[in-house]
Parts: sequence; C-alpha cells; structure tokens
Amino acid sequence: MRFRVERDVLAEAVTWTARSLPTRPPVPVLAGVRIEADATGVIQLSSFDYEVSARSQIPADVSEPGTVLVSGRLLAEISRALPDKPVDVTLDGTKVVVTCGASRFTLLTMPVEDYPNLPVMPPVTGTVDGDALTHAVAQVSVAASRDDTLPLLTGVRVEIEGEKVTLLATDRYRLALRELTWTPASPDISTVALVRARTLSDAAKSLGSAGSVTVSLSTGAGVDLIGFEAGGRQSTSLLVDGDYPPVRRLFPDETPIHAVVATSPLVEAAKRVALVAERNTPIRLSFSQGQVVLDAGQGDDAQASEALEATLDGEDISVAFNPQFLADGLGALDTPFVRMSFTHPNKPVEFTGQGSLEGEDDKTYRYLLVPIRFAS
Repeated sequence: MRFRVERDVLAEAVTWTARSLPTRPPVPVLAGVRIEADATGVIQLSSFDYEVSARSQIPADVSEPGTVLVSGRLLAEISRALPDKPVDVTLDGTKVVVTCGASRFTLLTMPVEDYPNLPVMPPVTGTVDGDALTHAVAQVSVAASRDDTLPLLTGVRVEIEGEKVTLLATDRYRLALRELTWTPASPDISTVALVRARTLSDAAKSLGSAGSVTVSLSTGAGVDLIGFEAGGRQSTSLLVDGDYPPVRRLFPDETPIHAVVATSPLVEAAKRVALVAERNTPIRLSFSQGQVVLDAGQGDDAQASEALEATLDGEDISVAFNPQFLADGLGALDTPFVRMSFTHPNKPVEFTGQGSLEGEDDKTYRYLLVPIRFAS
C-alpha cells in the first residue's frame, strides 16, 4: 500500500474516525483504525467497537492499493502534529511509514484479518437539516442521565411520525422535549428508537455542519441500528434496548400560574446568585406581581439575592431549583423570553420560550424541571 494525501485532509479524517475508539478495548484490534486504499483514488478509514462504527472517505493519490490496521489514537496525534505538507503513507512489511517533509514516523500494524466486519448501513429513513439537528439534540441531551447504571435513561427517545420528529430525554429530575420537521423517505412512516445521548450528540455535532444529514434506521429485524451520513462520513450505533418510561404524561395538562422573564438577564442573575450556593444547595425564585427575586444561602452561610422584572399571571409563588439544572434549561432556550408554567410549588415546572413579552409561548421545545422542597 502506498498513497499521498494532503495533511489537513488526513488529520481531520483520522481524528473524526478515531474519536469514539475505546480507551481500554477488550481486544487490541478494536483500538485500531482500518485504512483501505483503493486504486480509484479513495481512502476509507474505519473504526468499530461492536457498538459504534465510523467511516470516512477522502481523496488521495494511490500508487498501490491495500489495507492496513494501525493504532487510531497514535495516527490521529501524529497526523495533527505533521507540518503543512503532503503526507506519504507506505506499507513496509509489518510497519506503516508516514513521511511528511522532514518528519518520518513508523507505526506497527495490527492483524487486519482479526478486525470485525463493520455493520451494514440500514435503509435510508429520511433526511434532516444538519444545523436543525445539531441544535435540537443539544437542547434535549442536557436532560439525559449520565448514570450508566440506568442505561435506559442515558438514551434519547426518537419518535418519528411522518414529517415530525420528537426527541425526548430525562434523568428523573428534568425532562426535555424537542420537535422538529424532516423529510421522511416514506410519508407514512411511524417508528420509535432509543439512541445513546452521547452517540447522538457526537453524530449531530460532527456531521451537522455538512448541510443535510441522512438518517438510517433498522428496528425489529435482527440488529437494531441507527446510522448517520453526511459529507462523505458515516456513523452507526446500536440502539439502547428496553422500554422507555411514559414520560410525556409528566407534562401538566393545565398550569394556572405563568411567569415570563427576559432570558438573558435571568441566566446572568442565576449565575451570580449561584456563587454562594454550595453543592446541591438550591436557588429560590420568588414570583410576585412585577418581579422575581432570586436568592441562595441561609443562616450563617454566604447569601445572595437579586430582583428582576417579571410578569406574573396568577397568585404569588416560590420555587427552588438545582442551580445547574436551572442553568441547563435556560441555556437550551434560544428565545428572548422564558415562560415558566406552574401548578404547585412542589410540582414540576415547565419552561418554554417566548419571542416577546406578550406573545405566545413556543412549545416546540419544552423543559420540565422538578423543584427542590425547601422549608417555608
């Protein structure tokens, strides 16, 4: 095998392909990136850990076609450190020689015949705008659990009904829902998938900038798999197995109390007040006509408070939140105002965005946050 490729092209492709490689692979070959040089002038780089796969194609001047397997992380580090010159990659016996200008590296190869076969991309399910996908996934994934002992809650539930896609995630303390439109391959499609939040976030971030993202889904027919493709890159992931809890019913049917606050000032005030909130200490928000008062700390501890303008529809109400969970929800909103809808001081509060102070709230994104009980 012998080929020449531009340094930036190689570095970007190797870094992307190797991004999900396991740090402690069960077998050594799973730490590798497979490089296939085709006589047509295409290089395909692949990685696979039996759960997540990644494939990237780049153009190159191929003198001798061939296939090798080398350490993915090491090749990524080397390719990023090379000078800005064309890179020559050559297979020499059981070693791969990487030459760039005056720099020369030799990497040991691993037995490519021991590398597992990559999963086949499922049939195309639909396409979605990359920026819209990236934004929607970021809004929802903040609510997914990081606790691997509850694998179901580390996933994002993807519900597809025709042209509408709904993303849901919860960690039992908050719930995020985001709706977006896409172009389905079949107009009457109706399906559900549970995708690891980490995998979905990674795919959305890395492929979203390519424009349109093709989504492929296979459920109920052997291996349950989701695939993403854009800009010459493909990624697949096994779906999370199990029945997701019926979280939609947690959203209240009626909310007799509503408050509207400018989003940016609320975010900044919450950050300042949270400075005195020790770990797991809540921020209290007290709403009355014309204002909301944020305060944290009590007794002999450091204390802080700040008042902001707010409109209130309904009786006065006070609630307390985990500062980080509050910041996550407010940070996911991209509207000038936030609408907070209440049923009771100890019941979950729904956050939605509003374009103006007197406008209607936008329910395409909904963030439900469980308050922390505090002493009256």
